[in-house]
Amino acid sequence: MDSNVAQNVLFADPKSDDDRAHVAEACMRNLKIELPALLDTIDNATERAYTGWPDRLYVIGTDGRVKFKSKPGPFGFKPDPMAQALRQELSQHPAPTAPRASIR
Repeated sequence: MDSNVAQNVLFADPKSDDDRAHVAEACMRNLKIELPALLDTIDNATERAYTGWPDRLYVIGTDGRVKFKSKPGPFGFKPDPMAQALRQELSQHPAPTAPRASIR
């Protein structure tokens, strides 16, 4: 990621659980994270089982179908394509207008 290069935070992709633990420990130390952390195994078994990552943004249409799915976040969150999908869905299915209240 460009931000990692700019901050000189570069690690080779880990090839083993020990490599992954080394990277995680370095990140926690450099970021001063003092909370306990859990580490997935190198085969990403937890990620596959629970799909807790990556974050994504979705637009769900009025028919219940996915109309837009972002790339993984946070760097994959691009507002323009999502806004375009929302505009397209809303133009096809405008929201009903609520009656206006009158104040006397």
